[in-house]
Amino acid sequence: MPGVSMAISSPMCRSPMVQDNTKPREEDQLDSPSLMLNMQPEESFNIQSGRSERVIIVGAGPSGMATAACLRMKGIPYIIIERAGCIASLWKERTYDRLKMHLSKESCRLPFKPFPDSYPTFVSRQQFIDYLEEYASEFGIQPRFNETVQSASFDEASQTWCVQTIVVGPFAEGPRRKLTHMARWLVIATGENAEMIVPELPGLNEFRGGYIHSSQYRNGDFYGGKKVLVVGCGNSGMEIALDLANCGADASIVVRSPVHILTREIFGMSTFSVAMRLMKSLPMWLVDYMLVSYSRLALGDTAVCGIERPKVGPLELKCKMGKTPVLNVGTFERIQAGDIKVRPAVERLTETGARFVDGTLEDYDAVIFATGYKSTVLRWLKDKENFFGVDSLPRDRACGQSWKGRRGLYVAGMCNKGILGGSTDAERIANDVHCIMTAKTASIATFATPPCGLTPPYSSSTSLTA
Repeated sequence: MPGVSMAISSPMCRSPMVQDNTKPREEDQLDSPSLMLNMQPEESFNIQSGRSERVIIVGAGPSGMATAACLRMKGIPYIIIERAGCIASLWKERTYDRLKMHLSKESCRLPFKPFPDSYPTFVSRQQFIDYLEEYASEFGIQPRFNETVQSASFDEASQTWCVQTIVVGPFAEGPRRKLTHMARWLVIATGENAEMIVPELPGLNEFRGGYIHSSQYRNGDFYGGKKVLVVGCGNSGMEIALDLANCGADASIVVRSPVHILTREIFGMSTFSVAMRLMKSLPMWLVDYMLVSYSRLALGDTAVCGIERPKVGPLELKCKMGKTPVLNVGTFERIQAGDIKVRPAVERLTETGARFVDGTLEDYDAVIFATGYKSTVLRWLKDKENFFGVDSLPRDRACGQSWKGRRGLYVAGMCNKGILGGSTDAERIANDVHCIMTAKTASIATFATPPCGLTPPYSSSTSLTA
């Protein structure tokens, strides 16, 4: 979900700029690459003539692609705007090599296309990237790459969304121009992971070792034989700590607050899949109790290793707070064996390491911040309806309920339900837009139906009662 500034320059993201998914019209010539290259830097241009009855999708990650496919299947025109130079830039640029899905492939598929039978239950990073590339090709998804949204606002006069963007060529030295897109509907599919978070720890600038965000981590080869501190104990932090230990690093991980650690599988089935099946017939509190009890039997008491469990169950915590439980892939066993050390919160960094809140000091060669990401929607969306909170996420996103705003505003994949939630949002959005378009078409057809026995055009004197 990548160092953000790396999106344009990465070789993995370079691809021809394909501009639109609507049928070619005369005004589409304004988008041609040849005209782009002849334009002067920062030249402004409007792309709106006859194009308002369409959808603008912002973001070409899994949720944006799922929305595009669902719209295409219903014959609804759209464009998809992506600031990076490729689809799914988060997966291509900001994920580590050993990453595998923590959920089963059935829970990670996009609409209309299952994963190949040959894929394992838990799909690898590269397998998922290959799947997304095939998905884009199969559904003709051609984003407007290297185009960054500067503002999006609803125009009362035309009852359309006005989206202003800046286009940068495939290379950083290329031309720049400002564009304005108009559409009846706007879908925000930029995800919850638009920008990395690096905490401003005291002493960070004094630390003489190297530090990176987890989005810049690829594997532990560079860290063999070094002492490394991982700050953050979510799924990424836990898996990076395991990768470091496997590569011969002396790894420690900071656990500041209680966290649920669950087994990734229950009796050979994905824990998530089991939980979803149980939730169909049992209350959430009981399913939470069963998940935690099974994990305690399988893993033991995590508190013995310095990792307290929250008082609230894992599903309830995810639903109310958006906090995902850790699905163990081998990290906890290495913690129990002493290969990975658990540390309390960092009070400050020193020139040679870190001082923790319990007063202990340790030297480290490197620090990796697995401290997550944040949404940046409110930097460019003019949200007059206060649909989004101060964190740039939908206010009422608990358990995936917030996919539709007012005035043609939609959100895909920002409701704390992962890839599956994004796919569900995409289907709802396409169905809703299709219903609105169908109702409008029916209304126009009814209005245009001539009176009995007459054919248009009518004369001004024609009696409608004749």
